[in-house]
Amino acid sequence: MSTQWDPERYLAFAGERGRPFIDLVTRIDSTDPRVVVDLGCGPGNLTSLLADRWPDAAVTGVDSSADMVRATSDTKAAGRITFRQADLRAWLAEAAPGSVDVLVSNATLQWIPEHLELVPALVRAVAPGGWLAFQVPGNHDEPSHTLRAALAAEPPYAVHTAGAAHVSAHDAATYLRALQALGCTVDAWETTYLHVLHGPDPVFTWISGTGARPTLQALPDDLRPRFEEELKARLRTAYPDEGHGVVLPFRRIFVVAQVA
Repeated sequence: MSTQWDPERYLAFAGERGRPFIDLVTRIDSTDPRVVVDLGCGPGNLTSLLADRWPDAAVTGVDSSADMVRATSDTKAAGRITFRQADLRAWLAEAAPGSVDVLVSNATLQWIPEHLELVPALVRAVAPGGWLAFQVPGNHDEPSHTLRAALAAEPPYAVHTAGAAHVSAHDAATYLRALQALGCTVDAWETTYLHVLHGPDPVFTWISGTGARPTLQALPDDLRPRFEEELKARLRTAYPDEGHGVVLPFRRIFVVAQVA
């Protein structure tokens, strides 16, 4: 089943979600690119930062979600950036070799299980001397993921959630070696943010907009509320609020490569 993304839920923590994007883009040492592409642009709020940094570039945002692409009209990027709905793999198949000067993918590749195999195609799309930059989550062993997966594997949920999409990513060294083998100069690192979240069940709100969404959508209407309440309870135990908000460790893997 295709996941239906909710731009409003995704943007509930826009500031926290935007920090890795900013940290990624600041390491791209490109002064005057002509063509900039954001693969997996979501609602476009972060893509607008690319247009701010390189105002003379032709900036395009690509996302597979029609709901996300429609939401771009509500951002300050509207009118300055070309947005299109397309699957990342389909875009790569169409992209002319060397047609992009800066290619960015923020928190998207983890949804494609075989994405390491796409790295050569990503590099081919970038002009010599251009830049490929992406970041993916590295928090798959955190309770925010493991508790959801464990509950989804229990009856009566397992029969419905067995085929739901889930995130998968590699460590920084794996991406670094793959890109070096293609002749790129690579900077790869990881950062763990400690986000302090407030409100009722904030970790559930966080994951329901991203990692848990395919699982929640796979459940029938009569089971989903029960699953949500049980998951909220388990998350409250794993992430207690001791009076100053809930601390959510948020580990991210970053890669910035200059193409030879």
